[in-house]
Amino acid sequence: MQDISKNIKRIQVKIDDMKKQLGRAEEEITLVAVTKTHSVEAMDLALGQGICHIGENKVQEAMRKLPMLKDQSAKFHFIGHLQSNKINQLLSLKPYLIQSIDSLYLADKLNRALGRTNRTQDILIQVNTTEEEQKTGVNFANAEELIFKIASLSSLRVRGLMTIGKLHPNPEISRPYFRQLKELFFKIRPEIPEGWDYLSMGMSHDWQIALEEGSNMLRIGSAIFGERHYGEDR
Repeated sequence: MQDISKNIKRIQVKIDDMKKQLGRAEEEITLVAVTKTHSVEAMDLALGQGICHIGENKVQEAMRKLPMLKDQSAKFHFIGHLQSNKINQLLSLKPYLIQSIDSLYLADKLNRALGRTNRTQDILIQVNTTEEEQKTGVNFANAEELIFKIASLSSLRVRGLMTIGKLHPNPEISRPYFRQLKELFFKIRPEIPEGWDYLSMGMSHDWQIALEEGSNMLRIGSAIFGERHYGEDR
């Protein structure tokens, strides 16, 4: 369990070093510790080591674990595929950011649920840059049009974009996809200037490539907590 502390420190040092090398020393990089399948004890340890943002990809698992955290100020990111019948349960957890809005249909359902309680919600739009069938996400070719449609929904605040690189032994294979999303991010930025802040790219196997390509939000799980332990929440 103590490896978690060492892993966090190692990653934070590497991020700081890379920021200096890339000329981004003054820029804030948000590190989201992905805690899916890991214990509340491991989450508490990470939060005690300076982690402020945690990510879960299943609503039921998040509902079980989040109320048990010692630090209730942790910022919760939902990063998995959101089923429309789980929207109200997710909103009960008051997520800091929902990173995985992948269709206009889902965005509209979320917008309606929020409107019933006069709430707003920060979201990212997930783009399937790799065009892999097993991945959810807005099709890249239609992304720009859909982003503006979703941004017009009154209870949603679109804060940026998210993508998942290819799960491949060579992280370099994801570089062109990260670059593609960065270009779209900056193309749209002048049109949505207020709150268009987050480019969420990079996980444990490819976060350094993502950082080089402009990511300012990293979603790192196994490089912090070790291998996942699938069980009842699988």
